[in-house]
Amino acid sequence: MRNAVVTTEGDRIRWVELPGQDPARVYLHGLGATSPAYFAEIASHPLLTGHRSLLVDLLGHGISDRPTGFDYTLEAHADALANALTAAGVTGAQLIAHSMGGSVAIVLAARHPHLVSRLVLVDANLDPIPPRPATGGSSGIANYSEQEFLDGGWQEVRDRVGPHWWSTMRLTGREALHRSAVHLARGTVPTMRELLLQLRIPRAYLLPEADGPLPGADALAEAGVAVVPIPDCGHNIMLDNPDAFARATTAALAAPERGQQPA
Repeated sequence: MRNAVVTTEGDRIRWVELPGQDPARVYLHGLGATSPAYFAEIASHPLLTGHRSLLVDLLGHGISDRPTGFDYTLEAHADALANALTAAGVTGAQLIAHSMGGSVAIVLAARHPHLVSRLVLVDANLDPIPPRPATGGSSGIANYSEQEFLDGGWQEVRDRVGPHWWSTMRLTGREALHRSAVHLARGTVPTMRELLLQLRIPRAYLLPEADGPLPGADALAEAGVAVVPIPDCGHNIMLDNPDAFARATTAALAAPERGQQPA
C-alpha cells in the first residue's frame, strides 16, 4: 500500500501498487467502491500484467482518508488524484476507470493532460442524471439532502444496494458518499461527454452488450472513441466477465493513436 498527501489539510489518497514497466496503469473504482476489490483480478490478468499498476481509492473511499470538509466534486476528485499521481511520479498513465471513476478520469484528462495518455472507460457516467427516489445509485443518494442522508437515509440506501455493493460502500465516508453522488448526478460544465469528445488521446468506452446501443455512440465514434459492447455482464463488467473485459481492455490499450498507422 502506498499513499500521498493530496490536500492542504493533509488528507491522503492510498493505493495498492503492483510493480512493472511504464507507462503506468491506473485503475479507478466507481461510487461507493474500492479499486483493489474491483480490479485485483484484472490487474493481474495474464493479458494485462507486466505494467506498473496503481489500484487507487479516491478520496473518501476505501482505504483513503474520508475528510468531511472536502466537497467531492468531480473536479476536486480529479485534482486530488492528480496530486497523488504526481507524488507517485506518474505521467502519461493509462487509465482504466469504472462508472464514477470514469467520470473522474475524463475530468482528470481534461484538467491535467500530461498525466493521462489513454482512457478505457467502463460503463462510465457521461451525462447529468436527475435525482430519483428509492434507487440505490447516485441518483437515489442525490435525492436526499445531506442532512437527510446522514440522519438515516444511508440506512435506506444500504438496504437497497444489497450486501455485495454495501461491503465496499460502507467503507465510504457518509459525507463523501452523498456529496460524490450529488456531484456525479449533477455532472460538469461542459458535461463529461463534451469533455470526452474534445480529448485527443486514444479512448474506449466499454458497456454491457445487454444494455443496447449507447446513446450518442455515433458522435463518440466520429470523435475517435471506440465503443465496445461486452457480452454476458452487467454494470460491473470486470467482475462479471473478466476474460472478455481483459481482451477488450488490451485491445483498447494497444490501439494506434489517431493519425498513426498500425505497426
